[in-house]
Amino acid sequence: MLVESAPDMEVVAQAGSGREALALARAERADLVVMDIRMPDLDGIEATRLIAADEDLAGVKVLMLTTYDTDEHVVEALRAGASGFLVKDTRPAELLDAIRTVAAGDSLLSPGPTARLIERVLRQPRGVPAAGPAGAEPAGLAALSGRERQVLALVARGCNNAEVAEELGLSPLTAKTHVSRIMGKLGARDRAQLVIAAYESGLVTPGA
Repeated sequence: MLVESAPDMEVVAQAGSGREALALARAERADLVVMDIRMPDLDGIEATRLIAADEDLAGVKVLMLTTYDTDEHVVEALRAGASGFLVKDTRPAELLDAIRTVAAGDSLLSPGPTARLIERVLRQPRGVPAAGPAGAEPAGLAALSGRERQVLALVARGCNNAEVAEELGLSPLTAKTHVSRIMGKLGARDRAQLVIAAYESGLVTPGA
């Protein structure tokens, strides 16, 4: 009802299980799937992973919406290919804005889960690379130039392209190009996975 009330959105299908969600994503080719984590038959994280791994669904974005905001679920959802993660107590207007943000190609995370995600990753042993969109490990940070490492560090701290550009004295277009190249080199689906890669590699450290 909330989504249908927005003039720029349309609900094309609703699913009651993970397998149904996967089948409908393939049948309807929706721009975005709002995915719950806990579902019968196939959980939302595995359904997201299968959507992200399907080349025919390369343009489909997934926004994870759940009451379960534990560290493990945040990490698993992002590694599976989700571009956003929101808890169900998000206000209606914020949810609609989140859908628009993710549909436009940006990543979005709830502040609470994001902070816990970073803390959890920082507690893990160094040198564990983040998984790519299909579960494969990306190339190491050795593939990045010095400038690209600077850009990645700023992205990991939550900077958007305009903020990255201002910090490094670049044009917004150049900053966007750097981000796109970094995603390609690391095999990341979106900015959310860049955050994981930056922290797990040790590029960004506590208190830096």
